[in-house]
Amino acid sequence: MKYKLLALDLDGTLLNEEHEISPRNLAAIHRAVEQGLLVVIATGRMFRSAIPYARELLLDLPLITYHGALIKKAGGRVLRHSPLANEQALEILRFGMEKGFHFNLFLDDSLYTAKENEFTRYYQQIASVPLTITGDLHQFLLENKKDPTKLTVINMEPQRLQDLQEMLREKYGRELFIMQPRQHFLEITAKEATKGQALDFLGKRKGIMPQEMVAIGDGHNDIDMLKFAGLGVAMANAAQKVQKAADVVAPPHTEDGVALFVEEHLLE
Repeated sequence: MKYKLLALDLDGTLLNEEHEISPRNLAAIHRAVEQGLLVVIATGRMFRSAIPYARELLLDLPLITYHGALIKKAGGRVLRHSPLANEQALEILRFGMEKGFHFNLFLDDSLYTAKENEFTRYYQQIASVPLTITGDLHQFLLENKKDPTKLTVINMEPQRLQDLQEMLREKYGRELFIMQPRQHFLEITAKEATKGQALDFLGKRKGIMPQEMVAIGDGHNDIDMLKFAGLGVAMANAAQKVQKAADVVAPPHTEDGVALFVEEHLLE
């Protein structure tokens, strides 16, 4: 087999619209693992939100989570953690909250927010994880003193998110990774917290070259992973910018695109 490692995004890629792994996708990944292909999840989700899918897929490799900010084994051992500096996170929280934006704060693989509202309900429809209400989120992080893994801004007005992204990139673009993986999410992580850099880290540990890797994704946070891997595969439901970064376009996630690609190109 030419390829040794397959990296899979979750939402919009492996998962269907009900945020589940379809029977066909599940069977295809199980067969790939049985034939010796190393399969790893690479997602912007929290570790605790991604681990059930890894167990369903019978995966033994570490999970790439928070876009690459946390690489952690299923058993709980952390291989790499690249958090935001507490001071920078506080600055961004203060700036964004003054402009009326809702923030999710991810710290120690737990989710914190100032209050429950339509944005928290929207997020929990996608990722069913416990939520802790802190009141003043800035004060909570100030007193906590720890470095958070990720900040997420949720807003239903794309232009407002785009404007905030441009402002944050202008100030922090050289130090932080700031992007919109989905239409209503703006996510902020450390500069080295990308899926491509995480694949590079895992590949070096496993003795696997980039040209021996396949990466499949649909979001803007997948672009550097698609470019890093020897074969980058974008889903047909991905934006044009993502598809242009890929070598191949697979059918959409609603049509078991991952399974169709794996069956045709990776299985014996």
